[in-house]
Amino acid sequence: MRRTRSKVTVRTYCYRGRHVESGRVPDLRRPPEQAVPRTARPHRRRQPASRGRPRLRPRHPHHGPGTLTTTLARRWPDARLIAIDSSAKMVAAARERGVEAEERAVQDWEPAADTDVVVSNAVLQWVPGHQDLLRRWATELPPGAWIAVQVPGNFGVPSHVLVRELVAEPEWHDRLEPVRLREEDAVLDPEGYADLMSTAGCAVDAWETTYVQRLTGRDAVLEWITGTALRPIRAALPDPDWTAFRTALAPRLAAAYPPRPDGTTWFPFRRVFFVARTP
Repeated sequence: MRRTRSKVTVRTYCYRGRHVESGRVPDLRRPPEQAVPRTARPHRRRQPASRGRPRLRPRHPHHGPGTLTTTLARRWPDARLIAIDSSAKMVAAARERGVEAEERAVQDWEPAADTDVVVSNAVLQWVPGHQDLLRRWATELPPGAWIAVQVPGNFGVPSHVLVRELVAEPEWHDRLEPVRLREEDAVLDPEGYADLMSTAGCAVDAWETTYVQRLTGRDAVLEWITGTALRPIRAALPDPDWTAFRTALAPRLAAAYPPRPDGTTWFPFRRVFFVARTP
């Protein structure tokens, strides 16, 4: 299935917390080289020459195969980047890309004293109670460190609600009872994260963006969520039951997301972002 992103973007913004050194919070909507005001950027002081590494040490918990981490390496070519993932397969894939990667659960990770930046991309929605984790990071990171987070914010839309409704029906309830699907409260909204991080003493910029994806192909939304929301269900069902589940779900999704006359389907996908600087 080919996926293209439309130009339709809806943004809402929420700002909380004290101002950073420049008198304003960082704006990640700008190009990377302008994303953080000059006076508020993580300091790039070098360590003693004997160690040969810059102080800037971004951490990327649950990095996947290393795609985003290599992007961070291009953004900060002189930095030492350490990627973390709980999957041995993902760690191996990242190492093949030349990324320094560790196999570890994000809940068990503790910042080193010289950590400057933590980037968490589409991870924390999988971590129940991740608000406590963020509070701990804000406390344990050195002063002036940065925390940048993105989580999907679409757990209350039909693509997720219809799945939960089908799982709750008698035909599937017993077979899928061990599966824990994420509810609408799996993540906070931008104001929730802004309040959380500002209460922890951070300067914070929080916002959300809805990307209207233009999908093509038959059962386009079903195919899209097969690689995301449906992964726990696929892992729990044998092949015949998985086929039956998809067959039952397909018409419900098609009714919620009807194809356009040209055969394409609009699929809004909301994401929540924030960037915070520790006190």
